[in-house]
Amino acid sequence: MSGFEILPAIDVKGGKAVRLVRGELSTETQYGEPVQVAQEFAAAGARWIHLVDLDAAFGQGSNFPLIKKVIESIDVKIELSGGIRNEDSLIKALSTGCNRINLGTAALENPEWSEDVIARFGDKVAVGLDVKGQKLSSRGWTKSGGDLFETIDRLDKAGCSRYVVTDISRDGTLIGPNLDLLRQITKFTSTPIIASGGVSSIQDVKSVSALSESGVEGVIIGKALYAGAFTLREALALAHGSK
Repeated sequence: MSGFEILPAIDVKGGKAVRLVRGELSTETQYGEPVQVAQEFAAAGARWIHLVDLDAAFGQGSNFPLIKKVIESIDVKIELSGGIRNEDSLIKALSTGCNRINLGTAALENPEWSEDVIARFGDKVAVGLDVKGQKLSSRGWTKSGGDLFETIDRLDKAGCSRYVVTDISRDGTLIGPNLDLLRQITKFTSTPIIASGGVSSIQDVKSVSALSESGVEGVIIGKALYAGAFTLREALALAHGSK
């Protein structure tokens, strides 16, 4: 991946594109049909989309046929997340034709299997680090998953290709990204990072992209795009001009 990447997010719940605040189901806001949203992002010039099956992430079902339809409807690289916790769900996720899968809970609850997946699939696997303070959360952010830096150390030794780092206290809040957390992680590991959570403005995108030389290779943007704080075209223009 060249330059700094913008990954617009599509979170799918009950067949609709939704956004949550801090991962809380009671805060759901719907934003239409996922296929249409994906096509709009593609038309705006997206090179990647961060696609999440929220029902699978929370263990409340699956949107698999729709997820597959979204991926097949566009010519954009897809990072797929949600409910990938064992061999069956891994193979099913990869069968969608996505370019990368994002392990979350599995990397915390089944470390041996996760390390085997990393060894087998290399760059097609990222690990989601959902952070609250210095602790990780799992199972749709409902359970504690251990120490952030101990987990990074273990996954670095396993050869993890990248981390998707979300400050869950900021996700969906439009209060700005946790730049201090990103700086701490980039000082601790040389593994590339995709930042997530809190982006509210073009200035936030600029601030995160300024960390690209330290190892932050992209940013996931959700609520800010849906709320109209700025356009995807504006974010892409800024990011693809930052080398």
